[in-house]
Amino acid sequence: MWRISVRQLTQKQQRVGLRLQDSAVCKIWNCRQTSTSAAAAEPAAELSNSELADVGGWEFQSRRLSRSVSVASIGSAQILPSSRTSSLETSVFNTLDTALHSAVHLPLLASQSWLTQWLSDSGSDVLEHYGTGSKSTGQLSTRSVVGVKNFASAAAVEQVQDEDDEEKQFREEVPSSAVKIQPVKKKSKERYSELYERQMEIESKAWESAAAEYRELMLEMCKKNLAPNLPFVQSLVLGWFEPLKNAIEAEQKAVDHLDFRKHRAGYGPFMCQLPADMMAVITMHKFMGMLMTDLCTGGCVKVISAAANVGEAVEQEVGIYKLLRKKNKKKKGKKGAIKEDDPVEQVSAVIDGKIKDQVKKLIKQQKLRVAGKMVRHANGDEPWGSDIKVKVGSRLIEIMIDVATLQPPASQTEDDMGEMRPAFKHSMKTFPGLNNSGRKFGVIECDPLVVQELDKSVRHMVMPYMPMLVKPRRWTGYGSGGYLVLPSTVMRIHGAKQQREAIQKATKTSMQSVFEALDTLGSVPWKINTRILDVMEHIWKDGGRLAQMVDADNVLVPSRPCTEDEAEILRWKREAGRIKRINSERHSLRCDTELKLTVARKLRDEEQFYYPHNLDFRGRAYPLHPHLNHLGSDMCRGVLEFAQGLPLGPNGLRWLKIHLANVFAGGVDKLSFDGRVAFADEKMEEIFDSAERPLEGRRWWLEAEDPFQCLATCMAIRDALVSGNPEKFVCNLPVHQDGSCNGLQHYAALGRDQIGAEAVNLIAGEKPADVYTGIAVRVRAVIEKDAADDPRTNPNVEKAKLILGQVDRKLVKQTVMTSVYGVTFIGARNQILSRLKERGLPDEGEMYRASCYAAKVTIDALGQMFKEARCIMSWLGDCAKTVATQGEPVRWTTPFGLPVVQPYRKPGRKMVKTSLQVLALRDDASQPVAVARQKSAFPPNFVHSLDGSHMMMTAIACKRANINFAGVHDSFWTHAGTVDKMNDLLREKFVELYSQPILENLLNDFKRQFPKLEFPEVPRRGDLDLNDVLEAPYFFN
Repeated sequence: MWRISVRQLTQKQQRVGLRLQDSAVCKIWNCRQTSTSAAAAEPAAELSNSELADVGGWEFQSRRLSRSVSVASIGSAQILPSSRTSSLETSVFNTLDTALHSAVHLPLLASQSWLTQWLSDSGSDVLEHYGTGSKSTGQLSTRSVVGVKNFASAAAVEQVQDEDDEEKQFREEVPSSAVKIQPVKKKSKERYSELYERQMEIESKAWESAAAEYRELMLEMCKKNLAPNLPFVQSLVLGWFEPLKNAIEAEQKAVDHLDFRKHRAGYGPFMCQLPADMMAVITMHKFMGMLMTDLCTGGCVKVISAAANVGEAVEQEVGIYKLLRKKNKKKKGKKGAIKEDDPVEQVSAVIDGKIKDQVKKLIKQQKLRVAGKMVRHANGDEPWGSDIKVKVGSRLIEIMIDVATLQPPASQTEDDMGEMRPAFKHSMKTFPGLNNSGRKFGVIECDPLVVQELDKSVRHMVMPYMPMLVKPRRWTGYGSGGYLVLPSTVMRIHGAKQQREAIQKATKTSMQSVFEALDTLGSVPWKINTRILDVMEHIWKDGGRLAQMVDADNVLVPSRPCTEDEAEILRWKREAGRIKRINSERHSLRCDTELKLTVARKLRDEEQFYYPHNLDFRGRAYPLHPHLNHLGSDMCRGVLEFAQGLPLGPNGLRWLKIHLANVFAGGVDKLSFDGRVAFADEKMEEIFDSAERPLEGRRWWLEAEDPFQCLATCMAIRDALVSGNPEKFVCNLPVHQDGSCNGLQHYAALGRDQIGAEAVNLIAGEKPADVYTGIAVRVRAVIEKDAADDPRTNPNVEKAKLILGQVDRKLVKQTVMTSVYGVTFIGARNQILSRLKERGLPDEGEMYRASCYAAKVTIDALGQMFKEARCIMSWLGDCAKTVATQGEPVRWTTPFGLPVVQPYRKPGRKMVKTSLQVLALRDDASQPVAVARQKSAFPPNFVHSLDGSHMMMTAIACKRANINFAGVHDSFWTHAGTVDKMNDLLREKFVELYSQPILENLLNDFKRQFPKLEFPEVPRRGDLDLNDVLEAPYFFN
């Protein structure tokens, strides 16, 4: 179906054109008459039907038509949109040029080749297309309501199969220059079916498609000699593919050999459950992917991590592969035999034959238990154990090490080409900084040439868990929901058997609300903000460095000094080591940035996409896609927006201005709401300049703490104001409402703590209270006193003087945030040390001493300000210790019905011999509980389970109120036009949550589990009235 604009036709052509309206649906777009000279295209606002009565011009009636259409020349303008035409697609002809005379020139079908021309045209092209020099037509300029590319389209027409001679003559006579076409959206059912099929392809055939792409590229390279045009790492991987595939095929064929069975019987059959080319692609991509993440240290990946990741990826693909086989068999039963060239069935026959042979031999050897287990594995009825996964992964990595070689490019060597050398090698290495007493780990070392080029090859990596093109499956059980075929579990349990059993048991009783909340979060449609993405791409192409994007270049490492002075050499070593660490961090950040941009590029042309969510064991929700999601950095949040826009309404523009101040931060976010609005109004000139010329203008948006989110908000504010009617402006930007040190808010509500409630905005105030500033003031007072003291009696004088000028809100913020979650002195010291490093203090030794001192002062200040929270934390810890000393993990059920079991046990290991080395796998399940860890982790985990409950309760309430909702733990997002309603709901749900006797219920739960144990009584409560939260404007702000 196409939407077409036509400039001028004869009356006969008009008459025949009307007859081509078989089942047409008119789509009326905005077209405004200007002066006799062509005007530049500008944005135009939509007019409602009530506003059209005052506009002189034409009457257009748009209905489903059979063979005719009623179009009349009348003095008043009225448009009756089709019921199938959405409000976004329906615009207005305000005034038509008088030369168009007595009828709307309804479109004709043109060939699809015109689509490219239409999409590439600019506004000036369209004006020329309308014949600006013609005396009979005059001048006609166009303005688009919904997009720069949508010009002067009058109707959507379905092609008629039967054409009479008159119609054929009509098509021949109409000049092609008079016709432009644009695709019209397909019917919703057809569109959904198409998207569903694409999603199935993405999930089920990602590795298979990658293998096919390698094969095609190899053939193309051989024919056209394309290798020199490929990026270095991509050409390497492509060169490894064929040898690796052949080596895996040889391994699969060797399964039946006696020697193979003797040494590899434990994993041999599992090597045969996928085609060799798919296994090759999985091995290369998973390993190269690990080199781009924090699993990589100095170009090395631990064998245990690499083997487990590759083995797990193979197991997941085997599950998908078997699912496709089952579907093929069903088709075969219904429609006859599958095609002989079906690759799934061909390889499956080979795999089945090998497994059957293995099972027969095991039965002959009377190894019935092993044979039965193999059959269950082959049928997908039993998951692979960790030992099988690491054995398969190790063998595949070993094969890759054997076949992967590289030849340095000419620019890397003095000669024309360097000698071939291995790309990877297996070695043993000690990792500094780890508490392992000098223990060595098996690692796979990657050649430096590969490492330094990795970030340029991210876009070629396979990413299985991408955002979905259709809504995720509804959650109905532990492993049922989320992606269509990719393995998805409702909770990330990391092997904790008791937690999995608790979820499976609760699924039939108390989990329905949890499932509903996850379904709500997963059903929110998102899209890419292409204007922000274009800015990101421009900055990245120019080397980064702006808007907190990482520098594309490394810092030069200084040369070793030509001296024998040991002190100078030691300083050089420290400086060189520091720079190498910086470069290593930059490499990781470059890979991470490229991963995010790659996902955004893949999604930029999608109308909408979805993030399936699941939970951690405490009940906090996370998207399953790891790279580009709204829980990520400013870069992620800035480039994402809601796919479905909503009018701003009476308060939406105000909330956009408040949101601008919040993401700009720098203290502006701590003003009252009126103060934040005034800030935006004062900066309106900068807002417009940033929106219209983000890189060419004054770049005010770069001063923001969250620059990309600030730029997106500038664009939204500018667009709303330019529209002429901000209340009716349709906006897609998510607006955030964040809790005020949310952990302390939950503790204040638990203990009905009046003083704590005031500090964290549970009670109304003229402006928001800032607990971080309050702690910073206390810390500064102590440090100023120490700095003025006598160094002979006070050992902290020098440290106080060193850090005195550094104490501010930002220095203590992370420690305050995590204090209620049980942050230790070491944790606080590391947090403060990180802030000092960011400020570039020169001497690491001095920074370390200063951070130790500041951490102690900060923790003391927290203890003084939040005594009641500390009391509840101590009570929770004592209860946990009482339980854990009985050899049991702490378990509880959240107010939302989610069972939680703390997974902490003493570390256990089991030794698994693989083809590379003996690996020590973690095996904690059978070990005793770790009493100290159970105690220290319970207070923060319990509070996290409460903030997760509050978020999910709010999500469901918003869904029932028809409000778009996205949650980032203690930050709740919605449209600017629905912020007021969401604010009411989140406060109501907080009061509803804490109106329950949460601590009493927890104590009773413990007593039911352990009736013979004595537990301390619940701490005494304060006199806070929870209903005060309903009137607290800055509770979330």
